[in-house]
Amino acid sequence: MAIKVNQIKAGYKNHLVINDLSLNIPKGKFCSIIGPNGCGKSTLLRTIARTLKISAGSISIFDQPLYSYETKHLARKLAFLAQSPHIPDQFSVRELVSYGRFPYTNWLGRLKSADHKIIEQAMEMTEIQQFSDRELLHLSGGERQRAWIAMALAQEAEILLLDEPTTYLDIAHQFQTLELICRLHQETKRTILMVLHDLNQAARYSDYIFVLKQGQLVTQGKPGEIITEELLKEVFQIETKVVWDDENHCPYFIPLKGDKGK
Repeated sequence: MAIKVNQIKAGYKNHLVINDLSLNIPKGKFCSIIGPNGCGKSTLLRTIARTLKISAGSISIFDQPLYSYETKHLARKLAFLAQSPHIPDQFSVRELVSYGRFPYTNWLGRLKSADHKIIEQAMEMTEIQQFSDRELLHLSGGERQRAWIAMALAQEAEILLLDEPTTYLDIAHQFQTLELICRLHQETKRTILMVLHDLNQAARYSDYIFVLKQGQLVTQGKPGEIITEELLKEVFQIETKVVWDDENHCPYFIPLKGDKGK
């Protein structure tokens, strides 16, 4: 397993968000976490990324305890792209992507020729090399998201954690971003764990889906096995019709009405 989460508890100050949650993320698979707002999706990702401490339980990365990793060593295993990452808009695309090489630099922080080659490859894979000298301020939302993904690729981590990578994007750019992530997964065989709000997108692109509710795991499995009308009613309080998409080999749902007809 790439990631093992065992009975963790986590939250913010006196507010417990995740309670006795356990799950395993298989190596080399494309996995998504879904669930209602406030159920702990982003909190779970942050605990795995070690940006939020757990108060109980344990997490391991490739069978090694998460908290035993030195920072740079962990960054070579795991890359985390937050929902709303911040960096000065005056930075160029190349400068942003180069930050992915931080785990491999010496104490002077200097990049070697091999680092520059990897940076170029990451920009080519995400098709942003034509923007390499452009400031982030002058990019569209979709272009900027591709730049952040390129930075994560330049990190060469075996695991990518993506917290709602389609946030603030229109439908076209959401599709382009997810197609890009899917293609990169197929080409690099990295383990991907992604938080998504759109259930149909999760069902289409994921090998496995983990469903959370109120800080606990409701169910997990392949999209075709777990995306059911009963599950959507239980977790999201919505009446739906679930149908099968033969072309993409996945289920998708059509909303009918909310709880109590609202």
